[in-house]
Amino acid sequence: MERKQEVLQDVVIKFAGDSGDGMQLTGTQFTNNTALLGADLSTFPDFPAEIRAPQGTLPGVSGYQLRFSSDSIYTPGDAFDVLVAMNAAALKTNLKHLKKGGKIIVNTDGFDSKNLRLANYPDGVNPIENDSLEGYEVIKMDVTKMTREALKDIQMGTKEKDRAKNMFVLGFLYWMYGRDMKNTEKFLEEKFGKKPEILQSNLRVLHAGYNYGDTTETFTTQYKVEKAKIAPGNYRSIMGNQALAYGLIAASVKSGLNIFLGTYPITPASDILHELSKYKNFGVKTFQAEDEIAGISSAIGASYGGHIGITSTSGPGMALKSEAMGLAMMLEIPLLIIDIQRGGPSTGLPTKTEQSDLLQAYYGRNGESPMPVISASTPSDCFEVAYEAVRIAIEHMTPIILLSDGYIANGAEPWKYPSSDQLAPIHVKFKTELGHGEEKFQPYVRDEKLARPWATPGTPGLEHRIGGLEKENITGNVSYDPENHQLMVKLRQEKVDRIAEYIPEQKIDNGPEKGDLLVLGWGSTYGVIKTSVEQLLSEGYSIAHAHLRYVRPFPKNLGEILSNYKTVVIPEINNGQLIKIIRDKYLIDAKPYNKIMGVPITKTELVDFLKPILATQATEKV
Repeated sequence: MERKQEVLQDVVIKFAGDSGDGMQLTGTQFTNNTALLGADLSTFPDFPAEIRAPQGTLPGVSGYQLRFSSDSIYTPGDAFDVLVAMNAAALKTNLKHLKKGGKIIVNTDGFDSKNLRLANYPDGVNPIENDSLEGYEVIKMDVTKMTREALKDIQMGTKEKDRAKNMFVLGFLYWMYGRDMKNTEKFLEEKFGKKPEILQSNLRVLHAGYNYGDTTETFTTQYKVEKAKIAPGNYRSIMGNQALAYGLIAASVKSGLNIFLGTYPITPASDILHELSKYKNFGVKTFQAEDEIAGISSAIGASYGGHIGITSTSGPGMALKSEAMGLAMMLEIPLLIIDIQRGGPSTGLPTKTEQSDLLQAYYGRNGESPMPVISASTPSDCFEVAYEAVRIAIEHMTPIILLSDGYIANGAEPWKYPSSDQLAPIHVKFKTELGHGEEKFQPYVRDEKLARPWATPGTPGLEHRIGGLEKENITGNVSYDPENHQLMVKLRQEKVDRIAEYIPEQKIDNGPEKGDLLVLGWGSTYGVIKTSVEQLLSEGYSIAHAHLRYVRPFPKNLGEILSNYKTVVIPEINNGQLIKIIRDKYLIDAKPYNKIMGVPITKTELVDFLKPILATQATEKV
């Protein structure tokens, strides 16, 4: 049968189903296939909060959003072009985000009376049988029945056969978008090579889905998205936590120091432990402790012993680590605390994203306990931020907090990875002997960065005492002297502040150097701010975007940049945290835009917020 091919510029697909339907795997495989084609892409996995919510229920819906384009993109998209709904709950949860006229691929078996009841549809109401989906293109497939039919001569239980139904949907989508399936075939062979029955069942169902699209007369059009027009180079698809782990390994190799990760598993930070544990060949040591406090305490011990001590967690875990973080600050040793933020407070929303811990990172310890804070903006940016965090910790002899979040950690995008010679050096200075004229080692003598010497235990002649009690300046002896305490508090603060002299100045990401409105962001709001500002610039507005990597201390020219705009807007996925710090430090009347729903800000929302502000300023000019 003759089929036409339609070229599309941009596509957003949402895979949604029960948490046992394999939507994360399906989305990941389609993402990897897309990356091989050279399209730009951005993903947003959406996990249920419960480990195993009841099947068919609204809380049990698991989703994976993928956007791919022939142009450069920075977000996974506001609304879907295609919704894959494996059951009624998946449709009900996601329908409001589907574009009018969009495609809905439904597994009709997931719309039986039981699934409809679990999804809280009224008795007798079936959305795929009435006119409630009018205006959408609905593609009905009994995926479960066709999966079982494809496997009818394989000796497996029905439950085991049904596990392959996500491969049917994946095969169909590969046909719809004119894809080659070799990368998924190779993935299945590597994953199930030692389980031939499972391997054959998945491969057979994958091909059955492809053949269904190819042979069914209902489908007359295939779609194609061309390669993206991006800078030439070597790219790979990467997720945020994965990139972060690679950045740590790169810092280890460049500094010549081994990594020690002392941690306790917590969503969404656990994948850092999983990833780093694969690289023992780089001297990486990973320790899964019995709790959060033991995790950070072991990392402090590793740093004291001359290694790169790292601990990873999320907001609830960082709260538990706070006393030990204060100890590391008093000891003035390098330590990296990685916080992959999630919705709070308490255990809050474990699988949802939020920029909820900035004030905790700034102030969440007893006493005057300043630490530098650095923030990742995109999945690929995690590599550079992790590398830079290690550099600051070592060269300035300080614990440092790295902030990421669930949106960045689990999202994926193309990464143009650097070669080793493109990475800045990390200068490590161990104190190995007494210097000229020194009669006794003084552990709190400082250099031009106010960093104290790093002397590892057991170095002859450099024995010294450290601990959590206040230190006497220079000697490091315990001191309760009031004047000394004030001096040491000021010194520790000045050491953090002085880091501003050793980091790049702030740059404008997009827009004019002076103008009506500056949108200032940090963390995972990068993509939506960049996209929104690009649209408003194309419409003729005077607007710019600056995004912070260094959150404490701020780049030394940030105040000057803020003064160049009439209004500053700060979008955050919290109730207003960076804005409090900016208002306090720079005394400007910045305007907040806050979203606290466990999901990212969309371009539509932000543009709708910014336009009235810009329009008011245009009126004032007249």
